[in-house]
Order: sequence, then structure tokens, then C-alpha cells
Amino acid sequence: MINPIVKTIELPDGRTITLETGKLAKQADGSVMLRMGNTMLLATVCAAKDAVPGTDFMPLQVEYKEKFSAFGRFPGGFTKREGRASDYEILTCRLVDRALRPLFPDNFHAEVYVNIILFSADGVDMPDALAGLAASAALAVSDIPFNGPISEVRVARIDGKFVINPTFEQLEKADMDLMVAATYENIMMVEGEMKEVSEADLLEAMKVAHEAIKVHCKAQMELTAEVGKTVKREYCHEVNDEDLRKAVHDACYDKAYAIAASGNKNKHERQDAFDAICEEFKAQFTEEELEEKAALIDRYYHDVEKEAMRRCILDEGKRLDGRKTTEIRPIWCEVGYLPGPHGSAIFTRGETQSLTSVTLGTKLDEKIVDDVLTQGKERFLLHYNFPPFSTGEAKAQRGVGRREIGHGHLAWRALKGQIPEDYPYVVRVVSDILESNGSSSMATVCAGTLALMDAGVKIKKPVSGIAMGLIKNAGEEKYAVLSDILGDEDHLGDMDFKVTGTKDGITATQMDIKVDGLSYDILERALNQAKEGRMHILNKITETIAEPRAELKDHAPRIETMTIPKDFIGAVIGPGGKIIQGMQEETGAVITIEEVDGVGKIEVSANNKQSIENAMRMIKAIVAIPEVGEVYKGKVRSIMPYGAFVEFLPGKDGLLHISEIDWKRLETVEEAGIKEGDEIEVKLIDIDQKTGKFKLSRKVLLPKPEKTEKKKN
Repeated sequence: MINPIVKTIELPDGRTITLETGKLAKQADGSVMLRMGNTMLLATVCAAKDAVPGTDFMPLQVEYKEKFSAFGRFPGGFTKREGRASDYEILTCRLVDRALRPLFPDNFHAEVYVNIILFSADGVDMPDALAGLAASAALAVSDIPFNGPISEVRVARIDGKFVINPTFEQLEKADMDLMVAATYENIMMVEGEMKEVSEADLLEAMKVAHEAIKVHCKAQMELTAEVGKTVKREYCHEVNDEDLRKAVHDACYDKAYAIAASGNKNKHERQDAFDAICEEFKAQFTEEELEEKAALIDRYYHDVEKEAMRRCILDEGKRLDGRKTTEIRPIWCEVGYLPGPHGSAIFTRGETQSLTSVTLGTKLDEKIVDDVLTQGKERFLLHYNFPPFSTGEAKAQRGVGRREIGHGHLAWRALKGQIPEDYPYVVRVVSDILESNGSSSMATVCAGTLALMDAGVKIKKPVSGIAMGLIKNAGEEKYAVLSDILGDEDHLGDMDFKVTGTKDGITATQMDIKVDGLSYDILERALNQAKEGRMHILNKITETIAEPRAELKDHAPRIETMTIPKDFIGAVIGPGGKIIQGMQEETGAVITIEEVDGVGKIEVSANNKQSIENAMRMIKAIVAIPEVGEVYKGKVRSIMPYGAFVEFLPGKDGLLHISEIDWKRLETVEEAGIKEGDEIEVKLIDIDQKTGKFKLSRKVLLPKPEKTEKKKN
């Protein structure tokens, strides 16, 4: 009988999370089954014994997978099995990866694989908020070196109160949805969306989340002790030459500092100057010596370059491109650049540029979401593309990567709250990054706002975004918060803090921290400095286009909507879709219909107004209730010896008896000149209460002939 080790975590609302190890997947370096209610996640971690020669980074791979069987569902498609990761699964992977990666030792370079699998779900608790805790617990019970533990929680504000790990139902009522990852001491990662909240509210949410995470971390520390994994494996993944390190520093630091302080705004020229210093140092060695030392020299010089850039900022307040710490790079914008899309914009900030387009569509263009726990349709889409040429790389462009999905999702969260809830169009925003040197996701938010307004989308308020950085050396009080960071400042700095919002508050945020001991005072300063930067950028946006255009572009589809009683949905569609298809063919409009909240919602779209009007008229005729005494224009469908059947409303035929065609007596219908296909005016004179049949008259609409007296003999 197996006796697993179990730890229980109590949540403030009485729910519990259990961590169980020693029962499943025992050949992995670490494995934990996490359970909350009927939601169960298995996290495993495996690390290679040695690093691949020449590796000087952390080769971490995090995978998150949801089994359809977890919720008693079959996967879609022909194969009926799980396929490639969905966007939701990729975004969950990124949340876990970004929290774990900074906490592996700098000199640990063995391949590490973290797999998290959802095996059971009840549709109540949200598994993505538990994935980080499960992954960290698996590391905690392994012998893999890791400076954790960490945990992740979702914090939502519902009716003014913060709730940790809300249910799906609770989250629908929230005005703030934030995922926070932290160690016991420090916050490591933040990502979320909110409805124009203040900087103080965001900071308070982070504090509430951190208090909950501390409880999770303590439980993992106890689990590590019980399993007996407090001592981690020994490793040696780096061979260093301290004399060479000192030689590189002595020969290169002053030169690198001079380049860092030069204020050259051209990224490529600046990097060429840095590279030349390293090459000059290498020139003293023979080819044989460089075969042995080149990789070490490159690593040590990278450290020199990093130190020079950081000291230049901390000591002199000078950034690589010569800006002050609060200064935003020059911005220029343009709208309507592309004639083909329904809206377009260019947003350029320094050496970062986004060309963004907007396409307006109908209900038929909705994205179908069919994840394990989430099904529905998405009417606002945002796609982000990052081609290699945007950074001057000479390589092929392949499929969309995790980074592109993550950056696009952040921009989507920033903008989606500004699309009116009743907006009839499906909206697709596509951001193509043409140049990149710092925060292309924030450029996407700004370009997206411009393009939406250029398209005439009635967004509630414009949104801008900014990326903030931090330089802070361990053990020093001095630090610098940087506005609108460069790519190098992101790579060599200690924080990447992206904030988006309107003039009235924050709509989305994403933060990654790479340093221990980041206080809330520093975070507060970063948020307030970010607000100043956002407002500056927002002014540049509104100078270019102050509000959405009053009219759509000429080639954009027009949409009209109407609601009809639920009982008429079938009449509009017709047998096998015959009626709705016939209306579309006759008018050239696209007609969609669905039941929403007990009524039929109809959307009619076309590129010209007349097609929409014709379709709307036909639909109104179908749903119109025939009224005795009303006059209708109908079409003769068939001729009988006793009269003609006339379709006076779509799908509604009535009998025009031969005696009701004309005031004079007719032997045949043809005597009145009526034939199939003719359009004639008729009056509804009666509805049979038993059969529901309609009786029509034509003669009552004709002048009644005067009677003539008979001549007397």
C-alpha cells in the first residue's frame, strides 16, 4: 500500500487545496497532484543530468495541457483526440514559465521540462490559477536546484472586495482580473486586465495576492522537508577563468562605459561600437587560443557591457540613447495609410513601429472558442506578428510563436473593454511590427487605438500603453525607474513593467521582475511614472485623430440589426433554410439569425444600403402578423379553376376566389388577365378561425361599376 505525502492549504473562504506526492509519476524528478474541489492537476518536472556543451542560458520548457476527458467531453475534429496547444494553454504556459525562469541559479544550464496536465475539472474552479503552484510544488519535491518555492494566484475585485482564486461564475462580476506570482519574499510576475482602475487599486490587489501566496510557499517548504529534498543535486555547468574575466573587465570596461554614455540613438551603430571593443580584445589571441577562450570572452564581455550600461544610468542618469529616465522617445502617427482595410494606422515610437489594420465583419466571422472548460464565440480579435526583419535578422519567418500569442493577448486585453457591448460588428485588429527596439506590444495598443478610430469603430475611450524598466543593484539603495525602455534596457535591466490605460484608469498590465527585494515603494513609483508616460503618449494619439470617424469607410460592410419574437425564427429561416437563402440570393445581403435571451436576433449586412433595406423589408414582411382589412402587394403563385393562390406575405398564401377578382362575373381567372408570377394588390378580408386560411379580395380595391336601369318598353 502506497502512503503518499499530503499537504493541505486552507483558503480564506473555506475551500482547500491539497498537494499530494509519492503516488503518481514516481520516475520523474518531481511530481505532485494538486486538487481543489474536483479540479486535479498533475505537475511533473524532469531535468537532464548535465548541460549541453556550450549552453550559457536556462533551457526551460513549460507545457500545460488540458484533457477533454477532464470535463467529460470529446475533442472536436475528425481524430477526436487532443491536438496542438490552444492559445489558452499557451498563455497558461507563459504565466508559469515567467514565474519560474528567473529563480533557477544563473550557472545552471541543464535542460528542464515542466509538464502540467489537467486530469479532472468541474467547471467551477479555474485551473490556470493553480498551474504555477503545482509546477513549483513538483520542483520542491525534486533535487533540481531552484531558488523557490513560488506560487501563483488569481485575485479579482468583486463588488469592491478582493477574492483569491475566484470561480468562473464569480469572475464574470469582477472589474479586476489579475494573476500574480511570487516567492515568500518577493513578487515575480503580474498579468491581468481591469476596468480603468487606479494605480493604488492595482498595488493593493498585488499586496492581497502576495499574502495568499505566502501561505502556499510555506506549505511547499514543509512538503520539501517531509520528502527530504532540502539538499539539491550538485552540478558544474560552467568552467570559468577568473584571470580572463579580470582581463576582459580591465581592458573593456572604460571603453564600454564611454559607448553607454555617448547617447547614440541608433541601435545598430551602438551595438557595432560595443562589438568592436570585444573584437579588439580578441585580436591579441591566436586562432588556436580563441577556439578555447572565445565563448568565455563573449560571456565576460556581456557582463562588462551590462555593468557599464547600468552604472551609467545609476551614476549619471544617462541611458543608452541619451534620454533621461522619464523621457519618452519621439513619436509620430498616421491614420488611413492603407486603402484596402476598413481602418489602418502607423504608430512609431523611436525605433519601434507598428503598422496596424482593422477589418469589420459580420456574425459569420466570429471566432469559435472550443476549449475544455470554455466554449463560446469571440467578436473582438487581435493578432500580433513579429517578423525577423523588424530587428534586422536574416532568417525565415515561420508560424506564430508563444511570444507573439502572449504579446497579442496583452494588447487584446488592453483594448477589448473599449469596444461597446452592443457593437454589431465583429472586429479584427492585426498589428504587424515593422521595427522593434523596445515594447512592440505597447506600440500595438497605441496603433490599435488609432486604427479602430480610423475605421469608425465607436470605442469608448482611446487607450495608450508604455513599458517601464528598473535598474537596481543588490545591496544598493540607489535605483532608477526607466520610462519607455529599449530592448537592451529590458534585456540588461531588472524589470519589464507594461501598463495600458485610458485617461481614467488602467485597462491591462504585465510585469516581469528579475531581481529580489523589489519594494512596493518602487512599484508605486513605477506605476505613477508610467501614468505620466501614458498620458504623454495618449496626447500624441489624440493629436492625430481625436475621436472615431463619424462614418465607416465606403467599402466597409453596413450592418442593421433587429429582434423578432422567438416563434418567428423558423418562419424567417424556412424549411431547410429555403426562405433565408432565397432572401440573401435576391437582395445580395448576408442575413444571420440566432436566439438570444428568448428572442430572435437578426443581423443584415451588405456593402450598399439598398440591399439592406430590401432584406429588412422582406424580413419584416415575414414576421408581420396578417391583419384583416390590410392591403398587401402579393405574387400569384398558382391558378386554379376556382381562383388564384397569392403569396401576400413571405410564406403566407391566401385564396383569391374567382368571385373576388373583379366586380363582373368571370368564367375563368384568365379573363381578368391574371397569370402566374404577376404581382397584384389584394386585401385580406377574412381569416378562417378553424383552419387559419386566408381569404383575399382584389375587386374591393377596384372601382365599383354604377348600376344602370332597364329601359321600359
